[in-house]
Amino acid sequence: MSVDEIIEAIDGLTVLELVELKDKLQEKYGVTAAAPIAVAAAGAASDAEEEEQFSFTVMLDSEGDSKIEVIKAVREVTSLGLKESKDLVEAAPDAVVAEDVSKEDAERIQKILEDAGATVKLT
Repeated sequence: MSVDEIIEAIDGLTVLELVELKDKLQEKYGVTAAAPIAVAAAGAASDAEEEEQFSFTVMLDSEGDSKIEVIKAVREVTSLGLKESKDLVEAAPDAVVAEDVSKEDAERIQKILEDAGATVKLT
């Protein structure tokens, strides 16, 4: 199968099928599709209708009292190196650790970071 045929097949998938594909690729290869960034843009939340959220962003509010432990935890949950992890932790509050992750992954990341002493919020 050529790359063009693969892209054509992906174009035919529904959003739910794409999410399932992403999850299976992450599980099989042990990677994350979320690219952490240092600072997130503030978004306005809609108060009108609440729908079940399927995709979460994990944000670091505060490093707490144990900055080194939080840096180690960030390295554990991302593919970042030491310097990038340190820069991300120092960018708190509202530093994005992971974007577009499932609820289970977001809660797992939140627990690891909070166990290290950080204050975390899920959006």
